[in-house]
Amino acid sequence: MINKKSRVPLYAQLIDIIVEKIRSGEWKEFDKLPSERELCDMYDISRTTIRQAMIELENEGYIYKEHGKGSFVSPQAFTQNLVTFYSFTEEMKKLGKKPSTKILSFKIIPAPKKIALKLGLAEDEDVFEFARLRLADDEPIIYETTYLPYYQFPKLTELELSLNSMYELFQKKYDIRITNANERFKAVGVGLKEAPFLTEKVGAPALNIERLAFFNGRAVEYTLSVARGDKFVYETELK
Repeated sequence: MINKKSRVPLYAQLIDIIVEKIRSGEWKEFDKLPSERELCDMYDISRTTIRQAMIELENEGYIYKEHGKGSFVSPQAFTQNLVTFYSFTEEMKKLGKKPSTKILSFKIIPAPKKIALKLGLAEDEDVFEFARLRLADDEPIIYETTYLPYYQFPKLTELELSLNSMYELFQKKYDIRITNANERFKAVGVGLKEAPFLTEKVGAPALNIERLAFFNGRAVEYTLSVARGDKFVYETELK
């Protein structure tokens, strides 16, 4: 409840209350929030206070407004900590989301010069090239293009990739565990190729993520990803 004797401003207290309702799951994604009048009655505060709180909540991405309809709980953005190595599949499970993957293409090609350099291969040495769409609760989040040295993963199949986490497959079938990875990030607009799969407009905000993953000092994976800017957030702690 609102404590009018507290030194904490009333609008800030209301923000805390609403954020807690969202985080606890009491108010879920796309749920309509009570109207200004209803919030006035619920917490015995003025409309001016409520509007100030709503502006802050919208700026922080907790809610969004639809003209003539009211305010709604924003879809969740998935926050990934940059300090630790991660798997998309495992991170989505931790968030209570159902991860899934659609294989969009799968082939063996001679390594282009850039890919060969990244993976420490001879130019034109065979690599797997495949594109995947990563989803959470059937909502598209990331479009990925991955390159793997063919000699490291012989007999890898498209079916295996569609049914298993890639890193689990590495470990179980090839006894390869990713020991470290380097990632680079760049703000971009969604491109013509990715837009239909991510259900976004061309030019919508996105993150370009370049990952080079290693097993005991040897490069075994190079992935280029385009992540929806409204769905994927990276964070780090500065010390």
